[in-house]
Amino acid sequence: MEASPLLDIIIVVSRGARVHLDPCLESLERHPLRQGPMTVHVVDNASADGTVELVRERFPWVELKELGWNAGFCIANNVGLQTTDAPFALLLNPDTEATEGALDHMLDLMRDNPRIGMSGCRLVKRDGTFDHAAKRSFPTPLGALSHFAGLSFNGGSALGQYLAPEVDEHGWGEVDAVNGAFMLVRREAVEDVGLLDQAYWLYMEDLDWCYRFHDHGWLVWYDGSVTFVHVKGGTTVTKRHRGLRHNWAFHRGMGRFYRKFHAGERPALDALVYAGILTKFSIAATRSAVARKSIA
Repeated sequence: MEASPLLDIIIVVSRGARVHLDPCLESLERHPLRQGPMTVHVVDNASADGTVELVRERFPWVELKELGWNAGFCIANNVGLQTTDAPFALLLNPDTEATEGALDHMLDLMRDNPRIGMSGCRLVKRDGTFDHAAKRSFPTPLGALSHFAGLSFNGGSALGQYLAPEVDEHGWGEVDAVNGAFMLVRREAVEDVGLLDQAYWLYMEDLDWCYRFHDHGWLVWYDGSVTFVHVKGGTTVTKRHRGLRHNWAFHRGMGRFYRKFHAGERPALDALVYAGILTKFSIAATRSAVARKSIA
């Protein structure tokens, strides 16, 4: 009789992810969990680009779930979480690649520290540079403004607040949030906190989930001693220049996060924040449209 998995890995794909999913699954074949069985689940958001055929032909050991429509990040991951039962689950982007020993190290971290409900590892881009989104603080208005204006840096000032500078890139410790590209969660914690908020289609849902983990008394932990590769922007067809739907989802997510956790006490500040989000959306959508037109 086959042993129950210790770890379920859930990978959500949509149109455009096929080119990244191939190396992602190959890396999991080369660098699997060694301390116990793991199962990899691919949830397909109506990719219609050959992704389903790729999985069936190249990776028959992968559990494939076809949704038939683009349900978005949250619904698709929740489907994966609800149809698996391992004590640990890893929500993993298809534009990531495993490295030797990383899964075992992160699982040891979770098993040795029962107060940790969610953890993330160091993420690096293709060129080896650090993906600062691997560890974050919940944004203050000033921190968010400096970050999106390109003024934030990984220092100790308020301008660098969003980048969680108190924890070193190669260090470890409690943080407000880790990146949705790699979110290792404890099943017990998910049952306590609840699933991802399905009102988010894409973007900001990882910050929301991390916030709720903290609210329920679970630690969110960053460990920079092991690494996964993260191809930034590889999970959407738009890549560097978001389409209108993705731009709207990103900024709508910002507004929802603020409304859920911060709005109501200072109406004037609320109005300023919402106006800032709408202004940023207008600028981002215009820039993306011009950029996409110029490379069409």
